Amino acid sequence: MTEVNVKEFKKDYLNGLKYKELMDKYNITQPELQKLIRHNKLTRTKSQAQIGNKNSVGNNGGAKENNKNAVTTGEYETIFKDVLTEKELEVYNIVDSAFVGNMKVGSEAALNALTLVFPVQMLMVAVGIGTGVGTNALLARTLGQGNSKKAAKVAGNSLFLGAIIYIVCLLFGIFGVKAYISSQTVDPQVISMRTNYLRICCVISFGIIFFSLFEKLLQATGRSLYSTIGQVVGAVVNIILDPIMIYGIGPVPEMGVKGAAYATVIGQVVSAILLFVFHMKLNREFEHDTKYMKPDRGIIREIYAIGLPAIIAQALMSIMVYVMNLILKFSPSAQTAYGLFYKVQQFVLFLAFGLRDAITPIIAFSYGMHSKKRIKDGIRYGLLYTIVLMVIGVAITEIFPGEFAALFNAGASREYFIGAMRIVSISFIFAGINVAYQGIYQALDGGMESLVISLLRQLIIILPLAGIFSFFVRGGHIGVSLIWWAFPITEVTACIVGYLFLKRINKNKVESLN
Repeated sequence: MTEVNVKEFKKDYLNGLKYKELMDKYNITQPELQKLIRHNKLTRTKSQAQIGNKNSVGNNGGAKENNKNAVTTGEYETIFKDVLTEKELEVYNIVDSAFVGNMKVGSEAALNALTLVFPVQMLMVAVGIGTGVGTNALLARTLGQGNSKKAAKVAGNSLFLGAIIYIVCLLFGIFGVKAYISSQTVDPQVISMRTNYLRICCVISFGIIFFSLFEKLLQATGRSLYSTIGQVVGAVVNIILDPIMIYGIGPVPEMGVKGAAYATVIGQVVSAILLFVFHMKLNREFEHDTKYMKPDRGIIREIYAIGLPAIIAQALMSIMVYVMNLILKFSPSAQTAYGLFYKVQQFVLFLAFGLRDAITPIIAFSYGMHSKKRIKDGIRYGLLYTIVLMVIGVAITEIFPGEFAALFNAGASREYFIGAMRIVSISFIFAGINVAYQGIYQALDGGMESLVISLLRQLIIILPLAGIFSFFVRGGHIGVSLIWWAFPITEVTACIVGYLFLKRINKNKVESLN
């Protein structure tokens, strides 16, 4: 490395000289520049940009004035822009359930149909979501390292993987849906409703798949506001179209459950198109070219090294819902109540998932920069904001369970639903913390820790515990409410394990940074 006047370098750096100008002036490479900054423990004020950051306020390399991206500056005033994320699927299912629950004919069967196909939807989308999570963390880390060429390949390969995922979903929608549905029930009305709804969602699944990917690409560059806009626009389209297509308003014929499916996929396609436009116009940190979609084994391996735990986590959610339906099979009312409170639970928890998606790229970017302070700030603020939102969620569900029951027209399942909500809502704070833990682990290459937490929450603890409790309920010794206590017990136990994982990761990966 060229001999550098450290005193003069410090002065230029603290005065906000461009990084390119610093490299040219002192005849050094970017890795050498990074080494100098770390060795001399140099930091800029929050109005100054960091290495590899082309978007933050104070960057003299082309940033717009007053642009304060949370990912790239380490500031957290924009973190709440991320609260609407991959949980779009759950939001749409909740909206659909609210409308079909008020159909004039067949509302009970329709609600049951949506409840039973939901695990399949989650399983279908799991791979797309996991791919997006891996892309998010890897792209943010790559940008933090200043490697724009690799960033372009990461983005391109994620879109290639999205196309493969859609083809698989399409084939299942055409050839596999009816056989799957028929294996679960003999009720011809439910079979028909479930088959129609699920087939439409599978065949036109490219909307939710590519929405998930473009959302993560925007989040990784700190443009979470635009992913939120896409989410909100799609949700509004779904809400507007649901009553029109389900009940038949104006020239649109009454389509029932099929109408709910079409409203859902149209909203998802609108979201995907909007985010594609944002991505092409705003994500200028790396090139956009079809040549970068050429499969790269190394990059794909890195994406799934991070994203595979998220894929498994989503798949576990599907398995958990399915098995819980089997456990509650002895009581149709309890089964329906579970399906409804699960929707409310996901509606509350999607705030936690949103914050997870906000802190994951923040921490990943900081990890790529070897900034201990910014990593710890990301963890601290992420957990704090998550707890605050979950406390609010608990308060709402504890105070207004009857209103939620009325929203879904719960009918005979009303009392079961209200009883479940009062018990399960206790677990929301701990569940939110567990979700935040998983985002932190993913950002710090802790994919295995994230997987373990998912296994504990959705398989290892919850299902055996619920099964044991159901044995006593079926024996007539106690009410069905005992089963609901499996949820808070599970989340508290997983939270304790998650805290121990966080301490170990902090010691081995964060404190060891130089």
